[in-house]
Amino acid sequence: MTEVLLKELSNEDIDWMLAAGKQVELEPETVLIQQGQPLEALHILLDGALKVTLAQADKNPLGRAFAALEGGSLSGREIAQLSSGEMVGEIPFVETYLPATTVSATSRSLVLTIPRSRLIQKLEQDSSFAAHLYRASAVLLANRLEQMINQLGNSTVVLSQPQLREALIVFAELHDRDLDWLITAGRVEQFPANTVLIRSGRPIESLYILLDGSVTLNAAETEYNPLSQAFSNLEDSENQVFEKEFGRLWRGDILGETPFIEVQPSAVTVKTLEDSRVLKIPRWRLSAKLLHDVGFASRFYRVLAILLADKQQAIAQRLGYGRVTYSSGQSLEESFSNELSTNSLGQVALAGARFEWMLKRIGIE
Repeated sequence: MTEVLLKELSNEDIDWMLAAGKQVELEPETVLIQQGQPLEALHILLDGALKVTLAQADKNPLGRAFAALEGGSLSGREIAQLSSGEMVGEIPFVETYLPATTVSATSRSLVLTIPRSRLIQKLEQDSSFAAHLYRASAVLLANRLEQMINQLGNSTVVLSQPQLREALIVFAELHDRDLDWLITAGRVEQFPANTVLIRSGRPIESLYILLDGSVTLNAAETEYNPLSQAFSNLEDSENQVFEKEFGRLWRGDILGETPFIEVQPSAVTVKTLEDSRVLKIPRWRLSAKLLHDVGFASRFYRVLAILLADKQQAIAQRLGYGRVTYSSGQSLEESFSNELSTNSLGQVALAGARFEWMLKRIGIE
């Protein structure tokens, strides 16, 4: 992953991070991040190796079931290995959950540690730096999510549905002028029920915002060759990969965001469940906007990083890891410390108001 940071960060970005942070040597088995504990720094692995593990969740039947099916144990189950160039501790800067995984060194390692307070200040004051760092975070999180799903098995794809509606994240983070540009750059299209908007294995050419109606998310239950699937005759039942619905999205949700962080073709087919209207923004127009407007880019890539972090958190929590359960003797504040905060609830209200404004601006009641 070294090439990700070198590709996404500028020399000025790297110089600032070196000046703001300090290099720390880690001995093997040193815990860098502890599940459930607040993070106070961003860590960049300069040399060595780290592992990501899920803590024990023996009281959760779903966690026990997946551990049995995938042939793993519940206690300290390894789900990812990190090499030089990886960032860890980025989640507190893009969302509000406490970490659901533990990160520790597997060999002598060297990390660059940047205090949270200094990083937050830099992100707020420097849009160019924010755009670069959020994009790098999104790319690394996407790769880590893919590794996590591969490690746990294809069956966990169904667990990667985010904890929060994507609409709440998108419309709370983007500014009014960002939404205004999306409206101007895109066009409203209506699709009848059972229309495929995104086909698994195929290139995604547009970003979609679902204005009304609903769509289904479908994925193959077994592994398949994506290139063979993309070029197969869709009417040929012998070569067709059968997909199963694992989720649904409704008005306000976004589709087709993954090409903007250069991940592999989508493994998910998106199909309208009913007559639906979408705002369709061509990929080339959005790519140009991201290249020339650093303020918009910083907010857009922050949204993607939040969505990816939320999906990663969803897998851990739905397997029973990371969610704090209430027990007698604990305060509710302690028990649900990783639930929505008052500030997050305010963001939900803001998101709803912005989406309604967008619909009126387009002319949809």
